[in-house]
Amino acid sequence: MKLARKWMGVASLVAVLLAFGSAASWAQGAAPAAAGQTGPGYTMAEYNAYQAAHNDTNPQTKLTKLDAFMAQYQTPALLKFVYRDYYTTYYGLRNYPKTIEYVDKYLALGDKIDALERLAALINRGQAYVAGSTDAALQSPEMLAKSRETAAQGLTAVAALQKPANATDEQFNTTKKNVGFMFNSVAGIAASQQKEWKAAQASFKAALVLSPEDNTTHYRLGVAYLQDTPQQANDGFWELGRAIALKIQGEAQVRAYLRGRLIQYQQPGCEKSADEEINQVITLATASAERPADFNIPSAQDLQAARDDLNNFLPWLQEGGQHGQVMWLATCGLEYPDVTVRVMEIVPGDAPDKVTFRVFRAPTQEAMEAATAPNMEIHIVGQPEARRIPKDDYIRFTGTVTGYQPTPFLLTWDESKVNTEDIPPETPAPGRRGAAPARPGA
Repeated sequence: MKLARKWMGVASLVAVLLAFGSAASWAQGAAPAAAGQTGPGYTMAEYNAYQAAHNDTNPQTKLTKLDAFMAQYQTPALLKFVYRDYYTTYYGLRNYPKTIEYVDKYLALGDKIDALERLAALINRGQAYVAGSTDAALQSPEMLAKSRETAAQGLTAVAALQKPANATDEQFNTTKKNVGFMFNSVAGIAASQQKEWKAAQASFKAALVLSPEDNTTHYRLGVAYLQDTPQQANDGFWELGRAIALKIQGEAQVRAYLRGRLIQYQQPGCEKSADEEINQVITLATASAERPADFNIPSAQDLQAARDDLNNFLPWLQEGGQHGQVMWLATCGLEYPDVTVRVMEIVPGDAPDKVTFRVFRAPTQEAMEAATAPNMEIHIVGQPEARRIPKDDYIRFTGTVTGYQPTPFLLTWDESKVNTEDIPPETPAPGRRGAAPARPGA
């Protein structure tokens, strides 16, 4: 899955360093001093060869000239300018592995570049890594370790920055947030590639402190939670829901991933319940940036325990709330045999073999006798003789739970069949009321 964030471009993000003293000439792409000035460390021929490459506006011919310069001269005093031209040109061509290769050569020059030039190069490296993180060339163990290392260096450098006199507090703080967000993102992405999920979570959470509504980072954090061992399901599902609520690009893919992980985690009886849960999560995540304290996605073990708890099948569903939701997830799609009910209403179907019974179910016959409104609806198919069943009869049916309405309570059953012993003959005996409930538990 490829997800994109609207990053500031290299030029615009590095340009914020224009206010920071000696980085100004670097960010503007200044060339070295002309040969003949005090202590340049290179000849006029070397200077002219470099300038010819530096001033070429065609990326491909510029790289050819830089290659020719390096083959002939490799002048130490000009290397930082040459490496800078290499990686900015490769970045423009979206060749992110080569961009990073030359940033690393530039950084390896050590004290030949000052602190602000180093920070600017680290920013370029970080943006190239994020842009090309799905490239196999950037996923080697060495590259991942180096990317986390340089991200940490970048965060240290950002923390050490002093506000220049000609920058407002707002400008300076915004710049630090943008740069810090990027370095934390790099660290999180690299840690995820290494499958070091807890480190990834820490980095993505630090990024979200700086940019709380970045939808892609919420998605990445959700994945890191769900991939962890053991998976942190509530955190993971919430973060994915938050990403969707914040209108992430590729929403359909994120929904599909969320749905697949939810079904795998819960193993529900019917998959439509997963769609209902996803919609509930997204609704909550749209209403609030903070996860509600009582937010909980029940696991497969929770659902199995509910399935096994026959005594609470109907009471929990009628109760609604958390108990009702758990029981619905546990029982949706399951078939139950010989459920005893009282027929309250009969609705003929659109074919002779179809009929819908609106019925009432309770643990005791007294409660069923006292009922005035149905609490279940059962759809009978392929049993035309079921139409002979009169109102107020007691019947036993076998059916599959397919629908749940908490308020007013109504449970829907499909693919249902009435026990043939409870279907009266074509001419029923006078006064017949049907069998008393043989089994109060469903």
